[in-house]
Amino acid sequence: MKTRKAYLPAFMLLLTLIPTYAQKSMIQPPFLVKGDTVAIVAPAGILKPDRHSVVIKAKKLLEQWGLHAIIGKHVYNQNGHFAGTDEERCEDFQNALDNPKVKAIWCVRGGYGSVRILDKLDYTLFKKHPKWIIGYSDITAFHNQMNVLGYQSIHSILCTSIEFEPVDTGESFKTFQNALFGNDLFYTVKSNKYNKTGIANGQLVGGNLTLLTNLLGSKTSIDTTGKIVFIEEIGEYRYAIDRMLQSLKRAGYFENCNGVIFGDISKVKYNTTNFGMNTYELILDVLKDYDFPILFDFPAGHEPDNRALYLGRTIQLNVSKEQTTVNFL
Repeated sequence: MKTRKAYLPAFMLLLTLIPTYAQKSMIQPPFLVKGDTVAIVAPAGILKPDRHSVVIKAKKLLEQWGLHAIIGKHVYNQNGHFAGTDEERCEDFQNALDNPKVKAIWCVRGGYGSVRILDKLDYTLFKKHPKWIIGYSDITAFHNQMNVLGYQSIHSILCTSIEFEPVDTGESFKTFQNALFGNDLFYTVKSNKYNKTGIANGQLVGGNLTLLTNLLGSKTSIDTTGKIVFIEEIGEYRYAIDRMLQSLKRAGYFENCNGVIFGDISKVKYNTTNFGMNTYELILDVLKDYDFPILFDFPAGHEPDNRALYLGRTIQLNVSKEQTTVNFL
């Protein structure tokens, strides 16, 4: 006869599921099938003339997958830091949102500029014909917008990711293709000694740390209650990483979330004054008041190995000492 204690692990797992059902369900845009159309747009930083070939390569990649690609009219424009004026970048994005034949919008690159057009866009026709918004880094602004509107999006490679060495990006493109066509996403991640073990369920939200911090207090800031937060960053000092995480913490970002996944924290700058902790220790110090699971070194962010993630989709996060699994439910 089994004792009551034998049922305890299963009961605890059931408890992790309860907050999930209380969350607002995110609308899933239709997965792509061969013959569908993808719009390529540049809503943020410029694409320098010596990099124009990446757009053609991205178009050819989509065609290899049986898809049709259309390129925004202003993709190659330049207006100072940006790929055209705000109005031009907005026009391309709006056309893609409004076109019922477009099933996904793939961003050329990040950099900076997405937030400048967020409030200029009209999502009326998008809501009638939802489509996937794809990208990372500065495209976090659009991911947050999709989440607030109630739609899933895909955190994945940009067109410029084609410039990385193919040997380093195999899984990036494979998982991007799987995400587009609706194949299962399930990841097993090697253990990191700094991980905080545990099991959690919740919708995956988040993106680039700088963007998440910059959007605090705006109508595009996301509600993290009962959710699992994904965070990645590149090229920041440790004190800046600490400052941004402290800002999220003070704003209640981690107060009621179910877990945190840290992707690549790449190319950390070194200050003349030693911060006194490595990046893992810094993060754990910020989050020491919480008992949710924490995963480090998930392969997503600004490195060549950038696995696709459905933002707004419920996942099960199981962090153990041996390995971690991330399962999109």
